[in-house]
Amino acid sequence: MKRLFVKLFSPIFISALALLSVASTGFKKVKPVILNEKSIYDFKLKTIEGQELSLSMFKGKKILIINCASECGFTPQYKNLQALHEKYGSKLVLLGFPANNFGGQEPGTSTEIKSFCTKNYGVTFQMMEKISVKGNDMHNLYKFLSTKDLNGTCNDAPNWNFCKYLIDENGKIVKFFSSKVDPLSKEITDLL
Repeated sequence: MKRLFVKLFSPIFISALALLSVASTGFKKVKPVILNEKSIYDFKLKTIEGQELSLSMFKGKKILIINCASECGFTPQYKNLQALHEKYGSKLVLLGFPANNFGGQEPGTSTEIKSFCTKNYGVTFQMMEKISVKGNDMHNLYKFLSTKDLNGTCNDAPNWNFCKYLIDENGKIVKFFSSKVDPLSKEITDLL
């Protein structure tokens, strides 16, 4: 009798547990990420001055993509980013993307951001328009950079300001670097 009870009620018990589990966590609609861009070179973006820039113009060069902020503890990295640009500019393109996603540390307008970077750090590398690098309004470039199913290699997304993506001469992501990795560190320069 006991075995019959276990045989009959085990599937019911397991089903009930599964339903309770779903009920407690709720149903989440997972929206697939669909982009028109198939490679990094398909992206057309706006510079901080509002001009269109196609990443295809950088074929054959490495690209370092950085999400930046003017009021962050890592903001002094602008100095070493500029030094990196000056030292490796013939084979490396730096693209700085101001973003206000972490701690509200980039509240400024494009004009204010550009002025801050130039005045305080002598930035001459290419700064881009302010975008979102996480959340529901994440820019398509950052969706691409942080989704392995789209880019083929990387699932890392920025978790703070001054995260970096190094792209090779063929448009493939070489490595993601956290905010703590200094732009002039051997971790980066050895890959250039």
